[in-house]
This record gives sequence, C-alpha cells and structure tokens, in this order.
Amino acid sequence: MPINNDVFITCALTGASDTTGKSPHVPVTPRQIAESAIAAAGAGAAIVHIHVRDIETGRGNRDRDCFREAVARIRDTDTDIVINLTTGMGGDYTPDADDPGRAAEGSDMASPEERVLHVEELLPEICSLDVATMNFPDGAFMNVPAHLRTMADRIGAAGVKPELECFDLGHVRLANQLIAEGHIEEPPLFQICLGVPWGAPSDPESLIAMRNLLPDNAHWSAFGIGRMQMPMAAQAAIAGGNVRVGLEDNLYLDRGVLATNEQLVERAVGVVERLGCNILGPAETRQRLGLSRQH
Repeated sequence: MPINNDVFITCALTGASDTTGKSPHVPVTPRQIAESAIAAAGAGAAIVHIHVRDIETGRGNRDRDCFREAVARIRDTDTDIVINLTTGMGGDYTPDADDPGRAAEGSDMASPEERVLHVEELLPEICSLDVATMNFPDGAFMNVPAHLRTMADRIGAAGVKPELECFDLGHVRLANQLIAEGHIEEPPLFQICLGVPWGAPSDPESLIAMRNLLPDNAHWSAFGIGRMQMPMAAQAAIAGGNVRVGLEDNLYLDRGVLATNEQLVERAVGVVERLGCNILGPAETRQRLGLSRQH
C-alpha cells in the first residue's frame, strides 16, 4: 500500500486515564474540553475524539450532562470540526479479591444500550466502538461480541459512523466478522491502537500486520502511546493511513516538556507535511468518509 498523500488528523483530547495529576494541560471540565477541541481544530485537526471527566476528581466518566455541555460548547462556536464521541466507558472490570465473580471498587460496567445513550442523543458524526476484550494493568476491558453487535446496530440506526478501535490482531478479525454480518456499514473506519498494555506494541511490524488484515475498502488511522506517538504518526502515513495524536495518548511534546493538544497537532502536521503529504480539513474528511453533519 503506498503512502497516503492526503491525511486527516484526529486529536484525542483527554481520555479517561489517571493523567490529570501529571499535566495541567489535560482538559477536565466540559468548557476546557471544548476549548481544547477548538484549539486543536485551529492547529489542523479534522476530528476530535472526546471523553469526559468528573469535574471534582478528574477521573473519566460517562456523564451525559458533561458530554452534552462539551458538544454544545463546540457546536455553539460554529467551529468546523468532526466530533467523535467515545463509547468505551462502561467496560472496565476488576475482580474482587475475595470473590472474582463480583466487581471490585473502581469497576465500571454498563449495558450496551446505556453505553450509547449519549451518542443517540447528541448524534456526533463518529463514535468509537472498541472491538476489544483485553487485560489492562489493573483489570480487564470487556467488550463481548453480543454487546458489540447491540452497540453497532444502535450506532448505525442513529446514523453515526463507528470507528472500530482495535488493539491487537484478534480485534481486527472480530471487527471484520461484525462487518461480514452486516452490523457495520461499509466502508468501515478503523483505528489501530498501539502500545496500550497489553495489546500490540508500538512498532512498524505490528502496524503493518494489523493493517494487512483490514478490508480493502477500509479507511484507517493509527496511533502509538507515549514517546512513540510521533514515530507512529509518520509510520501510519507511510503505510497508507491517517494519524491520531493528543493528550489521551501522550503528555509530552519533547523530553520533559509537557504538551497541549494543539501543540501535538501542530507537531503532527509538521511530520506529515515533511513526508510530502497534504493535511485534510474537516470538510474534505467528511467527503472521504461519507459523513454528514448530524445537527
């Protein structure tokens, strides 16, 4: 597959990990998240991927009021950006030490219907669909096939395009099965997620292996976490894909230098342009992915 000459950039603004104490630039409140989205758009991002956080603790949550406010603040500015909402929250399970059949404190399990309620209400152009059950450092991230089929069907019925987040080879195979069964409208959109414990590592071999399993008509992006964010941005474009950066995946611009989302987008723009590629704006990205505004 040749280099992608026309690349769109996604900025993952905040995530749900315990990063707010490590950097003052990680947005927490809906206002901060919206302001960061607008700044990322100005720096060259075509898509913003949005989690929300508890305003008091900074921890990731799935509060619909927070999603509602963050999305409204972005839309009220008429900023031309594609909104991508997470549906990942609600799949975190840590077994109780005395009874593994019970969830320990800190688990967050929700029904597939509950996990997409904010998507059905707010109608973003894209939302993530994590095609992954995998170990995390303190527990497991659980997305069983029956739940994925329910979520995919409801996302599709709302007219929203799912971004199939895959963290290892088997996740791509499961995503392909969902496509074959008709739960995902074609052409599909994939996100190859590298370096997340305990998924595929951030290296060219893993990226190429996962890319080679994608359907021929797939649109795809990739990212690496931490210091591998920019190297994998370059690798993704070279391998024919698109790019994701942002504070969800990496807090630093350079060694010891904390980044903002817009700085990471600016750096990614520079990397991609130095490869001789063009940066697609939101309108061009919508056209490529077959999106239409939902509001």
